[in-house]
Amino acid sequence: MAADSDLSSTREIVAPPPTGIPVAILVGIVTALVTFAAATIFSLLFGSENPFVAVGSAAIDLAPPGFKSLVIALFGTGDKTFLFVLLGIVVVAAAAFVGILQVRRPPFGLALLFLVGILAAAATASRAGASPLDAVPTLIGVGIGWLVLRSLTARLERLRTATAKVLPPTPQAVSRSAEVRLERRGFLRLVVIAGVASLVVAAGSGLSAVASNTAAVVRAKIKLPRAASPAPVIPAGAELDISGLTPYIVPNSDFYRIDTALSVPNVDPDTWKLKVTGMVENEIELTFAELLKLPLKERIITLTCVSQEVGGNLIGNATWLGYPIREVLAKAKPTAGADMVLSTSIDGFTAGSPLSVLEDPDTDALLAVGMNGEPLPAEHGFPVRMVVPGLYGYVSATKWVVELKVTTYAKDQAYWTPRGYSAKAPIKLSSRIDTPQDNYQVKAGRVAIAGVAWHQHTGISKVEVRIDKGAWQEATLARVVTVDSWLQWSFAWDATKGSHTITVRAIDDKGEVQTSREVDVLPNGSTGLHTIQVQAA
Repeated sequence: MAADSDLSSTREIVAPPPTGIPVAILVGIVTALVTFAAATIFSLLFGSENPFVAVGSAAIDLAPPGFKSLVIALFGTGDKTFLFVLLGIVVVAAAAFVGILQVRRPPFGLALLFLVGILAAAATASRAGASPLDAVPTLIGVGIGWLVLRSLTARLERLRTATAKVLPPTPQAVSRSAEVRLERRGFLRLVVIAGVASLVVAAGSGLSAVASNTAAVVRAKIKLPRAASPAPVIPAGAELDISGLTPYIVPNSDFYRIDTALSVPNVDPDTWKLKVTGMVENEIELTFAELLKLPLKERIITLTCVSQEVGGNLIGNATWLGYPIREVLAKAKPTAGADMVLSTSIDGFTAGSPLSVLEDPDTDALLAVGMNGEPLPAEHGFPVRMVVPGLYGYVSATKWVVELKVTTYAKDQAYWTPRGYSAKAPIKLSSRIDTPQDNYQVKAGRVAIAGVAWHQHTGISKVEVRIDKGAWQEATLARVVTVDSWLQWSFAWDATKGSHTITVRAIDDKGEVQTSREVDVLPNGSTGLHTIQVQAA
């Protein structure tokens, strides 16, 4: 009986050995955690970009335009969150594969980890403003991860060997079961210590990065100068008091954000400089302090993303404070033949704007430093961005701008042009229904239909609404503040019970009627009429 008891105890200790696929996946994930934690802490010490963000940014640059458009269409301003989640899933899958390879087919797991590390280091070193030294933190992280992966798989191998000594269980094997317990505990201890330490380091690194955000500290102390040329006063009647209607001035916290930066650049305004280069007689540099001393203009301007679908929300109106770009260009003196200004962000993004638009005295193209009465929020381009009415953002609204290169469309291409988008992209006439929302139920009787219409730098003269297949009926317009901003409109509808289709269209100040032709956002902006379905009961 005693012998049988000992055999039963031995079986419980040694079976099943933790060397299957789940354990291999755990080994890979812990290795990835250690690798990224080490790379992150060393990137802080070196002052280089976080490797995870660098790899994600490189992936965004390599992704086909159709995929990017699909992500923005599906997730809108939540595109960054989706990309982070997607990147995380890819990393976990790759880490699991590394673990399985190393446990089942060593040393292929180590080889794959090394290969992935080299690619990540190359991505980090290739980012705008980076140098080969910026790849060092990633390589250090991969080196530490390599040691952890070897150690974990060595522990597993020792555990497998120890288990083999006591299988099948015999009375003589009972004395060896202590070795199995020791190896099992050693493996689990290493997994827990490595995993927890990595999470602690990552959390601490994140807090350290937030605490050392120089731009945020300086921004909080900045007092913007009074505008030499203030924005027009918003008159009574310019904003309609209708529930569900987007406010005329969109608060900074609600303003849409679409850009290629996976993480918001931390730009110190004390070291920021704008360079004007290229086909100019005088190359110039402008510091943030110098910019604030210039006579600034305040203007109300609507910005629109080219990814704005008909009826979408990638559009916003704000009060911007900045210095006219044409004045900066005038000091640089563009030479004959130049027709484009290639603006560059600190993160490497570029936009190509027509030189004629930026030099136009009737276009308030600004180097903006303020948004709705405060310094630019970091996610909207602090310390300086471009704001140009009449052009979609991808060819004009460069955030964190650091260079204006006067050049030609024949010589240079901006970020989105080789990715299938047009080199030039003037804003298209459009309108949107804000309330009621699509597929909502309303009460039969008097219903307020309201929304916004825009054609920046041209203006709106009329908005019309059609119920079902009826005639177009003129809506009531809010008071115009500026042709560079959108216009609110409303229509009083006597709703009858049943399902109804509501469509809106706008007519601009030149008499152009918004087209019903449906066109996708690629290559230069969507067209079509915003149409919704409502149920009146």
